[in-house]
Amino acid sequence: MKRLLVTSLFVLTGFISNSFAQLSSTEAPQVKVQQGTLEGINDSGVRIFKGITFAKAPTGKLRWKAPQPAKSWEGVRQVKQFAPRCMQRYIFGDMVFRSAGVSEDCLYLNVWTPAKIGNEKLPVLVYFYGGGFMAGDGSEPRYDGESMARNKGIVTITVNYRLGVFGFFSHPELTAESPHSASGNYGLLDQAQALQWVKENVSSFGGDPNKITIAGESAGSISVSALMASPLSRNLFRGAIGESGSILGALSATPLSEGEQTGEKFAKMIGAKSLNELRSLSADSLLAATAGENVPRFPITVDGYFFPKSPYEIYKQGEQAQVPLLVGWNSEEMNYRALLGPNEPTPENYKKAVQDMYGENVDKILEYYPGSEKEEVIKSATALASDRFIAYSTWKWSDMQGKTSDQPVYRYYYSHPRPAIADTSAGGAQSPPQGAVHSAEIEYAMGNLPTNEVYDWTPADYQVSDIMQNYFAYFIKNGNPNGLGVPVWKPLNMGETSHFMQIDVNTRLRPVQHRQRYLFLDQLSSH
Repeated sequence: MKRLLVTSLFVLTGFISNSFAQLSSTEAPQVKVQQGTLEGINDSGVRIFKGITFAKAPTGKLRWKAPQPAKSWEGVRQVKQFAPRCMQRYIFGDMVFRSAGVSEDCLYLNVWTPAKIGNEKLPVLVYFYGGGFMAGDGSEPRYDGESMARNKGIVTITVNYRLGVFGFFSHPELTAESPHSASGNYGLLDQAQALQWVKENVSSFGGDPNKITIAGESAGSISVSALMASPLSRNLFRGAIGESGSILGALSATPLSEGEQTGEKFAKMIGAKSLNELRSLSADSLLAATAGENVPRFPITVDGYFFPKSPYEIYKQGEQAQVPLLVGWNSEEMNYRALLGPNEPTPENYKKAVQDMYGENVDKILEYYPGSEKEEVIKSATALASDRFIAYSTWKWSDMQGKTSDQPVYRYYYSHPRPAIADTSAGGAQSPPQGAVHSAEIEYAMGNLPTNEVYDWTPADYQVSDIMQNYFAYFIKNGNPNGLGVPVWKPLNMGETSHFMQIDVNTRLRPVQHRQRYLFLDQLSSH
């Protein structure tokens, strides 16, 4: 009887323990941040908090002002759905959104954490989306943080920031009303505000505020290079990752006066005679006005506040964030058609296109990008188009950081093409691209191939993703991409020979190539 009682107690105890385990793995997690208490989702151990406000809604009188700290709230705020994405038109066909519509009230971030909401002090990744500062959203599946959280133990965060006319509109009246005599760059100021919020609150999610790495692709990469340069943000993180693009050549910062002239031109085009009239327009009508003919692009500016001087001068003088940098670009950032248009890739057509672009420098360009027969033309025109678009600016960033920082720079060249498009309705898969196109690496780096059902992923794709995500994860954890299971990656700027990592099915370290052609492009550029 005693043995039966003891056995029953063991069974009962086991049942109760299992019940508690089941309950703790499914109950909604709560965290307390500075503004109040949040309740998110428990997805089998990964705790997800979607749509956390990090600033007041930039609406009404706050339109075209620096973000203001978020208000506090009473009770428990539910953060289980993505907040609206920032105002934008549908521009890029590869963007998939899980957010519910667009809104001017869009300054929210999302957190994925494997922590049990304690003092784990896990490394933190803050990722900024791409989209040319005109589109994009933290809800896009390719940026999803679950894989980094679940498989790599990293608190992963995506951030929304203002875009287009809402994020980069400059105007003399805005400059006059600003306490900093600055206007524009609101999207970048949003990012800096989000980083400040993360710094102050990430410990509540089990993250270490002293182990924050920022990352981004395209406009997100340009943002990372900008955040490294700005005194408002450069002390808020300990590492940086840039995928294709930098402020040093791609969407460079223009003088504030030029930004103001662009703003005045736009106001005149839409018949707005004052800042009050511009602010009185609905967000929808203002967005619609940007789709008009000959509407200018709203540039990043050297506003005297976010950028006290040009980013080039900041990097040149070594005043940017002195942090480890992992940076690179893809093998086919732009197709040869960007140079040749509908013309055939013949040596004659190629030379004429280069002549039209470079005039008296045509021979030197053809020396670095030769084209004596069709295949060589395609290869060189693709390389030149890619460099002109975004690769040169990424090279410039890595080169300057390597020269004016005492921290390591790890440069990659991503050359693995996506597989064929899974298109059963068309009678089979389509032919895959020849190179790694712009943005192709995102799902690989973030471990998110399964979130994209457009492509017919193969074991080779998962192999490349495993290597690239491991590089990113090691770097986020240690400021160094090296670790178990990946080829050794030497810094670009340390040692007698400069190296870069070519990432594809045969990932390998290679001596630096094409430096002379980039130095020549550098001579032709204006900083």
